[in-house]
Amino acid sequence: MQDAAALAANRANWDDRADVHVRSKMYDVEGFLADPTAISWVVQNDMSVLAPFVPDAGVRGRSLLHLQCHIGTDTVSWARLGAVHVHGLDLSPNSLRHGARIAEADGREVTWIEGDVRFASMLIHRRFDIIVTSTGTIVWLPELASWAQSIRDLLEPGAVFLIRDHHPILGAIGFEPWDITDDYLAGSGSQTYQDPDTYTENSAGLVAHALNHQWQHDLSEIVTALLRAGLRIETFAELPFMDWPLFPGLVPCPQGWTLPPGSPRIPLNFAIVARRPT
Repeated sequence: MQDAAALAANRANWDDRADVHVRSKMYDVEGFLADPTAISWVVQNDMSVLAPFVPDAGVRGRSLLHLQCHIGTDTVSWARLGAVHVHGLDLSPNSLRHGARIAEADGREVTWIEGDVRFASMLIHRRFDIIVTSTGTIVWLPELASWAQSIRDLLEPGAVFLIRDHHPILGAIGFEPWDITDDYLAGSGSQTYQDPDTYTENSAGLVAHALNHQWQHDLSEIVTALLRAGLRIETFAELPFMDWPLFPGLVPCPQGWTLPPGSPRIPLNFAIVARRPT
């Protein structure tokens, strides 16, 4: 029941954020729709990790499920790259409404599903060639065992799953290097805070439902959950860049943002590609 209340608060928070994000320069929805060749920065970075494991045509002609899809610009980007039978799942109904509008404006057929990503296999009754999730996702999940099992159940035999997300060390330093201020290891329960802002520009005070609940998941918990669900790890990487400047001092780089020269070298993102055995 405690998790249910926390997830309901998060849903309200992300419903508010969706309205702010869809108007933001950062997401630039109008610019995205104006250029049918545009692929979101997030998907470009995801594809750079995924490409060796989906050779030849990449995602073209392959069915794809995007978990925690938010307002759908990344989901539509996967469709623009040629993925078929594209599905997007998110907890926030308002995010999905924006996603449906963006997909319709782009002339894309996307199936949108509202629900808790941990139980996606109970909500979707088909399998996929590729499942993806990335950038600020699993901290919103109370536990990962059900999440990993749903991913395994929704993959075709031989199909691949990609997660690329903020490195959990950033939670331990509160996204403000270089002092450790919170747990790195998982299992301490939810971290609850009030924040009426969001990560897009000029958003101060625009999120009415300001209560947030996040759960720390260290790398060993993430990897173990996927392995116990029966997936095979194909690659694991700790990456020195992130898609957005989530804390002060970052500088632009080809993949987005990174620490300035001379800084201690710590990972900002991690990426895992896992496969369901045939």
